[in-house]
Amino acid sequence: MTALQAEYGDRDVALSGEILRTVVGSGVHGIAIEGTDDHDELGVYVEPPEHVIGLHAPASHYVWRTQPEGARSGPGDTDLVMYSLRRYLRLATVGNPTVLLPLYAPEDAVLVCRPLGRQLRALAPALLSQQAVHRFLGYMNGQRDRLLGRGRRSDMPNRPELVARYGYDVKYASHALRLAYQGWEIVRDGRLTLPMPEPERERVLRVKRGEVRDLAAVLAEIEQVQATVQDHLDTGRTPLPAHPDLAAISAWAVDAHREFWGWTAGLTPR
Repeated sequence: MTALQAEYGDRDVALSGEILRTVVGSGVHGIAIEGTDDHDELGVYVEPPEHVIGLHAPASHYVWRTQPEGARSGPGDTDLVMYSLRRYLRLATVGNPTVLLPLYAPEDAVLVCRPLGRQLRALAPALLSQQAVHRFLGYMNGQRDRLLGRGRRSDMPNRPELVARYGYDVKYASHALRLAYQGWEIVRDGRLTLPMPEPERERVLRVKRGEVRDLAAVLAEIEQVQATVQDHLDTGRTPLPAHPDLAAISAWAVDAHREFWGWTAGLTPR
């Protein structure tokens, strides 16, 4: 590691236990713009037994960034975040939008997928619930608040170069619109399509490229989609259950750890 990079967590534990890693961020959404976006990856690993049922401290995450901690990533930078399987499942069951992406990433965005990784991706229907829709709306509100310089993240400045060029931070605006449309797909169809389907993808890209100069129009579109999503939640017009199937998810997690450790008769570590 050089002085310009940031790394924390146990690299050896994360990489030796890795079962799944995919591209996340703008690339997997299909809204990356060449020369403006960094490269994001998210992985999942199984901790060794001494970190789960032994006396070693949990090894819950590993992070590697080409930029130093606190610095904003830019074009050409890479951000890698890896979670232990237990932490990943906790985040996924509450509907964290970024954490859900590896479950739906297209094959060309899958970088590592061992047998347990394939099983984890197949578990997506049990993990997705109305809680995820609420979380997408929550993240959408967070992006909108940052766009407007308000809320608990108001200390996070807009990108001044974007504000100077377009009149507002088009990245915050495009992320808010993307999250709204993805929440709409999830509540309507019970799934997440990656990359984003048309015409929603192009609508988000137009905002991100700065082609929609009227911020009020962008905010109105976000609010309209949000209202539709909320109406479907309020009236129960969704195929999603209210909560994820925690019993099935927990049972699989126990079996997955035992299988990876080779603690099941006839199985070797995978």
